[in-house]
Amino acid sequence: MLEKAFADVYSKFKLHFYKKVFNRFQEREASLTTVETFCMEIIQALGTPTVNEFASFVQISPPNAAYKVNSLIKKGYLNKVQSKNDRREYHLVATKKYQDYYNISYSYLSTVMNRIKERFPAEDVAKIEEMLTIISDELMPEIPLKSPSAGHFAGQE
Repeated sequence: MLEKAFADVYSKFKLHFYKKVFNRFQEREASLTTVETFCMEIIQALGTPTVNEFASFVQISPPNAAYKVNSLIKKGYLNKVQSKNDRREYHLVATKKYQDYYNISYSYLSTVMNRIKERFPAEDVAKIEEMLTIISDELMPEIPLKSPSAGHFAGQE
C-alpha cells in the first residue's frame, strides 16, 4: 500500500507538470526540447553545478554536456557564472526566463503543501517533514542535492 500511495502522489505531480508544459506549448511556440527540459530540471536540482558536474551526473561526455549547455545559454535559459573561489571554474545558473518556466511545477507543489498544512495538525505536518527529510538525506544517497528546493516554491501560489 505504501508503494502505491507514494507512486500515486509522485505521478500526480508529474502529470500536473506535463499538463502545464503542454498548455504552454499551445499558448506559444515551445522553445525547449524535451531533452533540454530534462537537462534544465537536472541542473536546477543540482543547484549550480559546473558543466563537468552536470556531465558526470547524467553520465555523458563533457563535450556533449557543453553542447547542451551552450544551446540552453543561446535560448536564454542558462548562464555560466564565474566562481568566486576558483576563477577558472564556471557554474551553471538558471535565468529568470527558466525560473518562470520552472515555477509551473513548483507553484502546484506550494498549493499542495498549503493544503497539507490546512488539512493536518501541525504535529503531523512536522512529522511528514521529518520523514521526507530522512528519506531524502538518508534513504536516497545515490542522488545528492545541494538543497535548491527550499527557495523554489516559497511564497508562490
